[in-house]
Amino acid sequence: MIRSMTGFARCESRGAWGTLAWELRTVNHRFLDVGLRLPEGLGALEAAVRTRLQKTLVRGRVDAWLRFEPAAGGSLSLNTALATELRGLYGELADIWEFEETAFNPWDVLRWPGMVQASGIDTEVLEAEVLALLDSALTGLQEAREREGAALTQLLLSRVDAIAGQTAALRDHLPHLEKALRERLQARLQDSAQQVDAGRWEQELLFYLQRQDVAEELDRLDTHLAELRRVLQRREAAGRRLDFLMQELNREANTLASKAGDSQVTFASVELKVLIEQMREQVQNVE
Repeated sequence: MIRSMTGFARCESRGAWGTLAWELRTVNHRFLDVGLRLPEGLGALEAAVRTRLQKTLVRGRVDAWLRFEPAAGGSLSLNTALATELRGLYGELADIWEFEETAFNPWDVLRWPGMVQASGIDTEVLEAEVLALLDSALTGLQEAREREGAALTQLLLSRVDAIAGQTAALRDHLPHLEKALRERLQARLQDSAQQVDAGRWEQELLFYLQRQDVAEELDRLDTHLAELRRVLQRREAAGRRLDFLMQELNREANTLASKAGDSQVTFASVELKVLIEQMREQVQNVE
């Protein structure tokens, strides 16, 4: 069953270290576009988080937020190793640019990522919990996207059935279309004062029948509809394949319209375009 690119999931976890909460929101996008926000002190997990998101999601705009509230009663400590390293880099820069070291605002240093840490927290345990909670959130997100995908599948299948009904009706109408064309040409011939050779008459009739023959377009429409049904039952991402099929369906509908020989073919081609456009709009949200 296909998946929608729209979904939401939230997972929360509490422990001795405090409270963690992941929020994941996804909307449709041509490619996979990840927007990630991590709290102070957990920025080192960005690569691991992005890897998990990319392995699970194929397409869509993804906004992922991690919130962390340390447990009450904890204390803060200075990352002295980082502070020492920054002090050394500042001295090197002063030597290269040949400027005198001047005093700077210590609050600017404290705002440096990772400079202030919550003491009493096992960083490895906390990071493992962050990734485990992310896995749970991704599971919930995929379940939500699959539920919406199931609804999209039913909507698309209803349109597929409607298109199949139109093509079946046109197939039944083809013999009547040929008969009506023959009768129209005969009536015009009778109204004409000129005599037409029987062989020439058959050639002209065959020419007009070929120009208005839509059997080939109906065959291709049926082939595309069969492929649509197959793709809609697949588990993997199918959005690009469905988008391609929408283009092919629209191509056949346009050709059908250009060959319209009577009001029923014209009406059917218009209905086909409406149904295909309805599907195309929904397909834009399929992963």
